[in-house]
Amino acid sequence: MGRAFELRKGRKMKRWSAMAKTFTRIGKDIVMAIKDGGTNPDSNSRLRAVMQNAKAANMPKENVERAIKKATDKDTANYKEALFEGYAPHGIALVLETATDNNNRTVANVRSAFNKCDGNLGTSGSVIFMFDHVCTFTIKKEDITIELEELELELIDFEVEEVFDDEEGVIIYAPFEQFGAIQTYFEGENVEILSSGFERIPTTTTKLNEEQQADVEKLLEKLEEDDDVQNVYHSMEM
Repeated sequence: MGRAFELRKGRKMKRWSAMAKTFTRIGKDIVMAIKDGGTNPDSNSRLRAVMQNAKAANMPKENVERAIKKATDKDTANYKEALFEGYAPHGIALVLETATDNNNRTVANVRSAFNKCDGNLGTSGSVIFMFDHVCTFTIKKEDITIELEELELELIDFEVEEVFDDEEGVIIYAPFEQFGAIQTYFEGENVEILSSGFERIPTTTTKLNEEQQADVEKLLEKLEEDDDVQNVYHSMEM
């Protein structure tokens, strides 16, 4: 198995523990998708993907409806997406994806978290090159009638990097740029996409001892508690 498989296996024990945080993150994704491409999932592939993720996360219908209403309200400002880069203690590279309606607040909060936890907030481009930007799909196992090796060959034109079986479904990783083409392919083949999205996978990882890991975890937890932070990626070996 490759890097994506190992990363996913390590993260299974470190998923978003607070369901409310997950719903907040998806709610922002809904707002951004609608502001970007309208309320019709049939013509808005980004919204279609977010709605799949909401379903996979068991997000209550009223939460989804609230996010849609917020997105269509003329007084609702769009969230701006921004990346932050830096280092946690012990040289662990960090990339943060944020979505905010108040950039000054987000910058101040992120900088404060780094300072309080002995990290260093870097400049744009300081660590992003250490991560590969990929798209990921989880598809329904029952919709796949061929072996995974055959499926991987079937998807070779989409530069798919990894295909593996997981308790949640069949997982596929491919380059970031292939997201739309793969989404269209599965929909055309009547394969149900259970969830999809993007990840940043470190090209190399660093193994730390338990005490050092605790130092890094302290910063990760502080950052993940911030409502403006959508995702946190790091180079620590899980």
